[in-house]
Amino acid sequence: MEHTKTRPPRLAPPLLLAAGLVVMWSSGFVGAELGTRHAPATTLLAWRFLVVAALLAAWWLWRRPRMSRRDLAAHAVLGLLSQAGYLYGVFAAAQAGVAAGTSALVAALQPLVATALAVPLLGERVRPRQLVGLALGLAGVGLVVGADLFRPGAAPWWGYLLPFGAMLSLVAATLLERRARPGGSVVQALAVQCAVSAVLFTGLAAATGTLAPPAEPGFWAAVAWVVVLSTLGGYGLYWVVLARTGVARVSALLYLTPPTTLVWSWLMFGEPVGPGALAGMTVCAVAVVLVGAGGAARVADRGDAAATGAPGREADRPRPRSR
Repeated sequence: MEHTKTRPPRLAPPLLLAAGLVVMWSSGFVGAELGTRHAPATTLLAWRFLVVAALLAAWWLWRRPRMSRRDLAAHAVLGLLSQAGYLYGVFAAAQAGVAAGTSALVAALQPLVATALAVPLLGERVRPRQLVGLALGLAGVGLVVGADLFRPGAAPWWGYLLPFGAMLSLVAATLLERRARPGGSVVQALAVQCAVSAVLFTGLAAATGTLAPPAEPGFWAAVAWVVVLSTLGGYGLYWVVLARTGVARVSALLYLTPPTTLVWSWLMFGEPVGPGALAGMTVCAVAVVLVGAGGAARVADRGDAAATGAPGREADRPRPRSR
């Protein structure tokens, strides 16, 4: 009886976090399309991270947290990979004319790559039904935006390499985080990562003569969009969900981003959602259920987090080295 009573409060927050991750992460592809209608990708990225870095710097001065040099360096590298590398690829693809749904599809290959590499590099265990779910998810995203990939003239051929490189950059960041397990809270991590990205993109925009922002309100609306929804919401939830689960399950949730991006595009731009998209959404949902259920037994082994490379709850893992 006690087990039945304690089960709901343990399951509800992860479900809410997972739903929030999918919605917020998908908003980034729409924000990229919104922003690059008014300015180059470097301009949008520079002001995105200048605003976020200013907000988080104010929080840092107020709270004055301490972090070791090792953790600072680790989060700086994670910022270069998961934000600078990933976002530049997505935003540059949008500027080149690659549709938001297509970028989301290419980025959704991340689960297969991350899970395949997590097995030999991190020692994570992937069960057969999880593999089936991952393959099914790939088929689902193919149903959703497959037609867009073969549409001639949508973007130059090299434009489709940009989201592919972005996906590889995010995979590298995900595996590095699981390997290094740097200390500090999610807010601390975002503060360091966004500061590094702000310096990088501001320098890049200044060097290319694209730092000056346009006066159009639409540009600043796009900046607010990507700051609140994509950076603080999407990236914050990504690291939270990753810390509570594992690479396979958090990556499988990204399979839901292409169909969710299509819903965003329908709401924002009036693009219709056809029967193929609805079928793909259903397939993706089944895939996520398979991957999540396939790893249920791993939760019981969360105490051996060091061996699997996936830390459990805060109370179950070593104290952060920054304290």
